Amino acid sequence: MRTISTLGDLRGKRVLVRSDFNVPLKDGVITDDGRIRAALPTLKTLTDAGAKVVIMAHLGRPKGQVDPAFSLAPVATRLAELSGVKVTLASDVVGPSATETVAALGE
Repeated sequence: MRTISTLGDLRGKRVLVRSDFNVPLKDGVITDDGRIRAALPTLKTLTDAGAKVVIMAHLGRPKGQVDPAFSLAPVATRLAELSGVKVTLASDVVGPSATETVAALGE
């Protein structure tokens, strides 16, 4: 299995990270940020290495429908608070919007 240490020079490279950010929410507020905190060492290692990190995650099971109750916005906000790094939430997961969001990383 490949590990971060075997990936070589990551400066300026986009790195896709699949994270389990399926955190519990109550009225749109995260009640347990343990899963976000668990990802911090990996994300810090990547950003310290100069990688442009793209996080792939989901929240809940929206059954194929767009439902604001399952937005990752609270997760992005909490991740930024905990990491001290700007976190940009893409408005869509595919298409021009997603491509533009990823292209703008590190600018």
